[in-house]
Amino acid sequence: MKFLDLLRLITGNLNRRKARVGLTAIGVVIGTAAVVILVSLAIGLQKNANEQLYGIGDLTLIQVSPSYGEGGVMMGGGGFVMGGGGGGGQSDLPKLTNTALDEIRAIPGVVAVIPQEYFYSMMIMKYQRLEGNSNLRGVDTSDLSLLGLEAQQGSTEVKRGSVVIGAMVAANFYDPRLRPGQEPPPPPDLYDQQIQITAVKWDAEGNEIRKNLSVRVTGVLTEKGDDSDWSVFIPFSDIKALNEWTNGTKINYNKDGYNQVIVKVADAKQALDIADQIIAMGFQAFTMQSFVEGLNNFYMVLQVVFGGMGAIALLVAAIGIANTMTMSILERTREIGLMKAVGATNRDVLSIFLGEAAGIGFLGGLGGVVIGWLAGQALNVLAIVYLANQSTQQGGPPPSVAVYTPAWLPLFALAFATFIGMISGLYPALRAATMIPVQALKYE
Repeated sequence: MKFLDLLRLITGNLNRRKARVGLTAIGVVIGTAAVVILVSLAIGLQKNANEQLYGIGDLTLIQVSPSYGEGGVMMGGGGFVMGGGGGGGQSDLPKLTNTALDEIRAIPGVVAVIPQEYFYSMMIMKYQRLEGNSNLRGVDTSDLSLLGLEAQQGSTEVKRGSVVIGAMVAANFYDPRLRPGQEPPPPPDLYDQQIQITAVKWDAEGNEIRKNLSVRVTGVLTEKGDDSDWSVFIPFSDIKALNEWTNGTKINYNKDGYNQVIVKVADAKQALDIADQIIAMGFQAFTMQSFVEGLNNFYMVLQVVFGGMGAIALLVAAIGIANTMTMSILERTREIGLMKAVGATNRDVLSIFLGEAAGIGFLGGLGGVVIGWLAGQALNVLAIVYLANQSTQQGGPPPSVAVYTPAWLPLFALAFATFIGMISGLYPALRAATMIPVQALKYE
């Protein structure tokens, strides 16, 4: 039997029983629509979460620090406090010396290795009558764009006698002379303004010693949602000089090593592998890409779970298709006997009934894909409005998508529904194909 003849016969048989086919296909419609909606929801949540993470941090950056052994605790400013217990000393652990930095630079895929240091002691910023405080941070690069930072005012270039400040630094300024009940002044516009930085330390007797630096703000960074928003960036040589003044001793990075180093890689996909290589060298390495990988694994499981929930509805529909095809064979037993009597082979009969079962699955799958896509778009609009209100209240960026249907999903759902229909009709089709013509013709 030719394919076109088979297709014409299957279409005609389905058309003769519109009501039964339609009622059976409804179950497939519901199951397919559930698969499309639920999987689209999981993919949309994953896409939205990845966009939020990409906005929070540069995935091509790896934060590297020395391994301080058991009981070591890193402080927020880059310092370190030793805890009790633990064997061995820090002298046995590798340090981030210039030699170690050269070894990290030699790793394939590493674009730059940038030492970073925080000011050890306290600092006060002054602008006109206002005072403020922030993290004083030195980086060994002339341009902060290498760290994924962008300027909303000025440039990201770091030069001697100037600073680049985070987006929220100005919000830390206040008027120390403000009286109770007076309205506080708005955050000042510090771009291209001269500010004074006062470094503070204490001697052995507890006497306060101050050192003043006058610098110009040459750039204000775009808000990133991380600690860079609250940092004041200065050249690395300046932060080294300030820390030496604070400690009263010279800092020898070739001997003592750096407290923190930022490694820039060419591609975010290489970040985890390079971080593992750095860890194998005996250092601590952290990258946001590890969060992304963990998040993607979680949402992949969520997609499977949601898809499984929809597949359960398709399984119920499959039972309905099997029941419909079984009843159809009982009603058409004489017709089957007649077909076989005039020359139809077992394969022809099998193909006809498998085709009808697959046709029911295809029709139901097509309706489910359309309904699932339309329902997904409606749900996407409602979810974006809700999430946008939530992000506005919490101060985060608004989501761009909540329910996302990739092009492969409707095609997969349609093919899966057709396959389920064909598998459901396998047993009834085998029964029809193996009927003995004489007994089928005698069937009442």
